[in-house]
Amino acid sequence: MQYFLCLADEKNVTRAARRLNIVQPALSMQIAKLEAELGQRLFDRSVQGMTLTSAGEALVRLTAPIVRDAEYARQEMAQIGGRISGRVAVGLITSVAQSTMASSSATVARRYPEIILSACEGYTETLVDWVNSGQLDFALINVPRRRTPLAAHHIMDEEMVFACRKDGPIRPPAKLRFDHIANFDLVLPSKRHGLRLILDERAAALGIDLRPRLELDTLPALCDVIATTDFATVLPTIALRQSLASGTIRAHRFDAQRIVRSIAWVHHPRRAVSVAAKAVLDVISHDLAQAAAVAKQLAEPGSGGAASSSRKKRRKTEPESRTLIWTRCRASLQNETGW
Repeated sequence: MQYFLCLADEKNVTRAARRLNIVQPALSMQIAKLEAELGQRLFDRSVQGMTLTSAGEALVRLTAPIVRDAEYARQEMAQIGGRISGRVAVGLITSVAQSTMASSSATVARRYPEIILSACEGYTETLVDWVNSGQLDFALINVPRRRTPLAAHHIMDEEMVFACRKDGPIRPPAKLRFDHIANFDLVLPSKRHGLRLILDERAAALGIDLRPRLELDTLPALCDVIATTDFATVLPTIALRQSLASGTIRAHRFDAQRIVRSIAWVHHPRRAVSVAAKAVLDVISHDLAQAAAVAKQLAEPGSGGAASSSRKKRRKTEPESRTLIWTRCRASLQNETGW
C-alpha cells in the first residue's frame, strides 16, 4: 500500500523508488504484483510518467486511510516511550500559509526532530477533499458556508480590511462602509477562492455587485499589485501583514458593515488525531494568533486621510505599532532561545 500510494503521488518510478529508498525493479515488481492480485490495471504508463486509472484512483481512496491509521498506531506506540514522532500531513489556505508556514515549520523541526512534516496550501474545498480522502491529517481552512463531512474546530475570527497603495490617490470615506468598495477599481481573489466567496456573500446581502478589474489568487502577487498601482482590495489583515509592515500599502477598517472571516481546523471524524499532529497544530495556531495580532495593529480605522486629526492620530500610533512588533519579536526570541 505504501509503495502504491508513493508512486501515485510521485507519478514517476525513479522518484518514487528514491523516496522509498529502494531500487526501481523492486518497486515495479510490487506494483505488478498488486495489479495481478487485484485483477485491475492501476496505472497508465507513458513516456511522460505514470497516471492513475479509474481503478487506481479508487484504490487511493480506499488505502490512504488504512495507511494513515497504521501510521497513527505506530506513532501512538512511540508515545509510550515518551517520544513525539511520526509523519504529519497538513494543509493550509494561502493566507495562513504565507503568514505561518515558514516560522511554524522551523519551530516544528527544532522542537520535534522526530516529526516528518509535510505541508501544502490550497483552496478550502480542495483541502476538505484531501482531509476527507485521508491524504491530509488535518487542514486549516476558511469556515465553509456549506456543511462538510469533517469535524471542524474554531481557531479564530479575523477582520477583513480595505487596502490600497500607501502614497496613492485613493482616500476612503471617513466612515467607511463595505458597500463603498464598489466605487473603486478592485483586485480580488477569483470565485474559486474562499475569501472571494465571503466577499460575494456579503455583497449580495447588501445588494451590490462586485466587479473586480483584476482577479489574482496568489495573495503575495495581489499585494504587490496594490502596492504599485491605484487598485484597491479587501483582504484579511494577515494576508496584508508583510506589505503593511514594509509601508508599501495602508489598510482601513470598516466603520460599519464590517466583514469577518472565521478560520477552523478540520479532520476526519472517524480518524483519531495523533499526538504528533496535535503538536504541529498547536505550533501553527500559536504562530497564526501572533501574526493576526501584529497585523491588526498595522491597520488603521476607517479614514479618508482628509482630516488633520486623523493624520495626527496615525503619526501617533505608527511608532507604537513598531514598538509592539519589536516587543513581540524580542519576547518570542527570548522564549525560543533563552537569549
